[in-house]
Amino acid sequence: MYLIFDTETTGLPKRWDAPISDTDNWPRCIQIAWQLHDSMGNLIEHQDYLIKPDGFNIPFDAERIHGISTELAMEQGIPLVGVLEKFNAALTQAKFVVGQNIGFDINIMGCEFHRYGVATPLAQLPVLDTCTEVTAELLQLPGGRGGKYKLPNLTELHQYLFGIPFAEAHNATADVEATTRCFLELIKREVFTPNELQVDTGYFVEFRQCNPQPIQPVGLTHINLKAASDEIRRRLQDQQQAAIPTQDLEANRRDMAKVDFVHLHNHTQFSVLQSTISVGDLVKAAAAHKMPAVAITDHGNMMGAFHFVSNVLNHNKAAEAKNKAAVEKGESPTEVVIKPIVGCEFYICDNHTDKSRKDNGYQVVFLAKNKNGYHNLAKMSSIAYTKGFYYVPRIDRSIVERYREDVIVLSGNLYGEIPNKLLNMGENQAEEALLWWKDTFGPDFYIELMRHGQEDEDRVNQSLIALAEKHDVKVVATNNTYYINKADAHAHDILLCVKDGEKLTTPKGRGRGFRFGLPNDEYYFKSGEEMKKGFADLPDAILNIQEIVDKIEPYSLYRDVLLPKFEIPEEFQVAEDKDDGGKRGENKYLRHLTYEGAKKRYAEITDEIRERLDFELATIERTGYPGYFLIVQDFIAAARNMGVSVGPGRGSAAGSAVAYCLGITNIDPIAYDLLFERFLNPDRISMPDIDIDFDDEGRGRVMEYVINKYGANQVAQIITYGTMAAKSSIRDTARVLDLPLFEADKIAKLIPNLKLNKIFNMDAQALKSALRSEELENVQQLVSMAQGTGLEAETIKQAQVLEGSLRNTGIHACGVI
Repeated sequence: MYLIFDTETTGLPKRWDAPISDTDNWPRCIQIAWQLHDSMGNLIEHQDYLIKPDGFNIPFDAERIHGISTELAMEQGIPLVGVLEKFNAALTQAKFVVGQNIGFDINIMGCEFHRYGVATPLAQLPVLDTCTEVTAELLQLPGGRGGKYKLPNLTELHQYLFGIPFAEAHNATADVEATTRCFLELIKREVFTPNELQVDTGYFVEFRQCNPQPIQPVGLTHINLKAASDEIRRRLQDQQQAAIPTQDLEANRRDMAKVDFVHLHNHTQFSVLQSTISVGDLVKAAAAHKMPAVAITDHGNMMGAFHFVSNVLNHNKAAEAKNKAAVEKGESPTEVVIKPIVGCEFYICDNHTDKSRKDNGYQVVFLAKNKNGYHNLAKMSSIAYTKGFYYVPRIDRSIVERYREDVIVLSGNLYGEIPNKLLNMGENQAEEALLWWKDTFGPDFYIELMRHGQEDEDRVNQSLIALAEKHDVKVVATNNTYYINKADAHAHDILLCVKDGEKLTTPKGRGRGFRFGLPNDEYYFKSGEEMKKGFADLPDAILNIQEIVDKIEPYSLYRDVLLPKFEIPEEFQVAEDKDDGGKRGENKYLRHLTYEGAKKRYAEITDEIRERLDFELATIERTGYPGYFLIVQDFIAAARNMGVSVGPGRGSAAGSAVAYCLGITNIDPIAYDLLFERFLNPDRISMPDIDIDFDDEGRGRVMEYVINKYGANQVAQIITYGTMAAKSSIRDTARVLDLPLFEADKIAKLIPNLKLNKIFNMDAQALKSALRSEELENVQQLVSMAQGTGLEAETIKQAQVLEGSLRNTGIHACGVI
């Protein structure tokens, strides 16, 4: 007896290798169908059951696949315990269990038997699968792993065996019928071996005699599950609408007109190859829309925070000056002062130190309330990169709990924990997650609602609003912003293709043969009026934003130079330094080392030398950098003691006699009449810059010495940013648009040493003044090409948007802080 069965479920497991006893991992069965056939293929029994959810609901993403809604399953389903009893009865008659990729279905039902404590022979029965390397070799479809053929899905197998497609996939009844037909046809063609079927070779002859014609479907009637779910949903919505009074949208609009909308969820180019927005453009957009605040929430990092705050503060300085001038003229001020909100969209996984499996976690937005909150975000970001990086920078709940102080949390987009669990697991799991975030952050936790015109988002929002009301959590309206203008959506899509190495023609979707892309062009920096219009039925989502803005304390990220403390000998220490933070001891010790070095450098310390050294030491004392010189001379001396080759000195530091006496440089500035003021000017105080060269092999040992002396958390290498220059933006865009390589090179060679945006925004006279005659001819050809309608024009147009985008990050070859 062959028992062919299939299930439909609430989703997919988080871990495919988890045991069936891990009931939190394996999704729930919501439909099961089976057919029992004898050894000659005759139908003995067929059953099909919808299962009534008990303590769970059916997520929207699962419903989109098989069409079974929670409402349909509740209305037409039966309790699972009865289904398990009937399925067990069929299993006792079976010699084999059969299915398409049946390992998944066996685990699903095995876990359901485990949940109810029901004994079953399911795990002991031999398995026959129609989705194996054998059937892959039979169909020879390209695209498999490791250069092998692709494992065929049920539709592909059915098409191969019978010459007609199978269109009703993801209805368990239809899937079982098609799988049965394919399975019996594979027996007929002797694709399964006698050993697998536990028969002799005569079995196949007898089977073909009993089935001389191609195997036919049983002819069962299949319910259109999606249509049935839609019908129930329409009926329920009609009942609900009859009970809900019509909202006064005009009153809502009047309420919302009293407050300003603020964007709290924005990605910049520091979300590498995921956003076309520069920090400057983000601030300009907020100012143009007269928004009193704006947030930066890049993916997993805070690389743009300093640039962002600096841009906002510079804007505010200019805005205040313009407003002051307007008031002095008797005019009304027109410029808006913006409050910078520093945030980060973190990846929250189960265990940030577990790198045995891929777990990118959930995307959750964190906003700093003040400087302390900023420091906590910075600590979490650092941990995400230094300890949690695995595909993406990750943290987990333990890190969140440790650094939660002065932080506001928004629930995130559809990849946030609560929305994602609503889509893929169910309301119970989503509610548990919501309660954890609420318990952890209290009134600083908000449910984030987005309306990008997507069905999945709209369905999730209904549940989010219900959960927010149930647990007294406030909602806020956001737009997941990745580009400034709606017209930039196409360029942004190209950028995503650059990131993933895809062509624009590759369809969007999940799995092989598809690429990632945003579903529509609504992910732009919308005006306050657009956002208010989109949430006219839910004014609280707009009104609550002001509460978040009011919680934010403005702060600057500018700071004085911070140097690690250099331990000086006890005899040079000055007690007053401990009380007022002075540097008397450091200056005293620096003077001692300088004159000790001078005795070695000069045969005689003349008045001229003494005057020069005293002048330099006085300047160093006045500017406050004695510690800097002590640190540098220390690791240079250590390098020489370790046998590391050290350069003689270059740049303006060669003009310092103190540096020469300390052994930092080997060039006597007095002998060569070099100016100290080029290095450290007493009238224009700035951080001194000493360029030091170590040999390639010894540089690592010097860094190790510095790390051991000052601590690993006090030493860091410098990040570098690679951007898309004019020519590279042309080539990247051309590759995505599938413009031939020689055409891309032709365009790139027309570009002089100017930015594309500068070329296309300069008038003819300015171009003529800036370029040589040959370059001008090339630019004129480039401009003419851009005015066309072909793929070359499209490439140039989109490359202008992408130009300057952050393409990658790296580590500076030499720079160490």
